[in-house]
Formats: sequence, structure tokens, C-alpha cells
Amino acid sequence: MTDTLLADGTHPDAARERDRWAASADAWDRWADPMAGLADKLNRPLLDAAEVAEGDRLLDLASGAGEPALSAARRVGPGGLVVGSDLVPGMMAGAVRRARTAEGAAPVFLAADMTALPFADGAFDRVTCRFGIMFVPPVDRALREVRRVLRPGGRAAFMVWGPRAGNGLFAEIGAVVADHLGEDGSLDPLFRFADPGTLTTILRAAGFQHGGETDLTPVRKAPAGQPFWHAALEMSFGHRLGGLPADRRAALEADIAARFAAKAVDGVVPVPSHARIVVGW
Repeated sequence: MTDTLLADGTHPDAARERDRWAASADAWDRWADPMAGLADKLNRPLLDAAEVAEGDRLLDLASGAGEPALSAARRVGPGGLVVGSDLVPGMMAGAVRRARTAEGAAPVFLAADMTALPFADGAFDRVTCRFGIMFVPPVDRALREVRRVLRPGGRAAFMVWGPRAGNGLFAEIGAVVADHLGEDGSLDPLFRFADPGTLTTILRAAGFQHGGETDLTPVRKAPAGQPFWHAALEMSFGHRLGGLPADRRAALEADIAARFAAKAVDGVVPVPSHARIVVGW
């Protein structure tokens, strides 16, 4: 086995994914600061799994609005180096903006295709990728590139989503968006490696030694009556909202609010999530 297909038997479409994230870039920039606290709860276990330490040279793939590259830069300190990359240059606007005010040494951000990385062999001690590897059509090629740019003994850590049913924001918002706009399959790539062992199998085929899988299943307690789901709607479904008339957007958002309100218990909405960290070296 050298790759994993989507539920319909196809790979993610590269042009479609590029257009999708380009259309969502403004939302990622807009929500980067308000979502920083929640992002940190994912950054820390990923950086721990990669064993990022002071002085390391780290490459962060699919950095988007700058995480976990900015967090990694604080860990490696002035004696290290963090390079953040993303296929879609517009996605990094927030990262570049946030790096200007970062304490200490800031990451370097550049556009790069993870299937053809512009770095020398063995250039990095660590590679991280948070919720990005799922969208690469030839993922086996990307993993071979990651292995190439890692030094001998270097460590890579990838964070992917677990099953859709275990991710309340995607499950509930996705159902409402599909009801209003039709199902377009754009959520399918997110859960490409939802089953345990799928990404590990491809890592081994690419020449990595398996470093283990760790599941994270926190349940966020969100206040009922507040649009805590707004960021997820715009960041993950922004490509479907552009040009939507105001009345249709309002109706869609009202249905999302009602769906979560129905799950409230004593003024709190439980929002489960399920992520998995997969490590190789």
C-alpha cells in the first residue's frame, strides 16, 4: 500500500484544494488571533511528539496562518531555525503579519509544494504538519520528500483528524451546509486518515520508522447561545459561502445555531473533537 483514497475511490483534486484554501485565506487571517488559545492546545502535543527542543532546525508544512510554526520558534529559541511553508501563498498572510510582532526569533515563511520541497537533503532536525497532509494527492511522494529533508535520526510528526462523527464542529456544520447548498464532498479529504494505521502504513512505505500514534479526544464546553462555531464555518467552508446572498447566509447560520442549541445542557454545548498524531523518524 502506497496511498490512501477518499471514500469515492479518488485522490483529493490538487487544483480544487488550492482554490479552496485560496478562497478561505482571508478567514484564516481574520480568525488567527482569536483562535490562538485553542490552536495552542493542539500545538503543544504535536511539538512534544516531534520532540522539538532548543536549537532545533524545524520545517513546518501547511503552516496556514502560522501555527504551529510560531509556537515552535519560541521552543527552538535564537539558536534554532523554523521555516513555515504552505502551497497557497495567500494562506500565509496572517503568518507573516503575526511574525512581525512575535517575541524572539520569528519563523521564515515561504510558499512550497511539499511534494517537491526546495531544501537540501538533511536540512532539518524536525518536521511538523498540522492538518495538512490529508490534502496532498500523492501523499507518498510528500512523505518521501519529508524523509529526504530530515537529517538521519530526524523526527516528523503529523496531526490528522479522526472520524468525522467524533468531530462535532465538522459534523454539525457540514450537515447544515449540505442541507442548504448540497453535498460537494469537500469535507472528505479532512478525514482521509481517520482510520488508525492508515497514515502509518504510508509512512513506513516511504522509509520511516514508526514512532507511534496518539489520539486526542477533548470535549470543548462552549457557551450556548454564542456563535462559537463561526470560525469553523468560515475557515473550513468559506469557499462555499462566497457570493451567497445575505438572506441565505442568515438562514444557514440560524440553522447551525439551532442545531447546537438543541445539544445544550445547562447552558453548555459539548463539542467533541478527535485528532490523531502520527510520528515517524
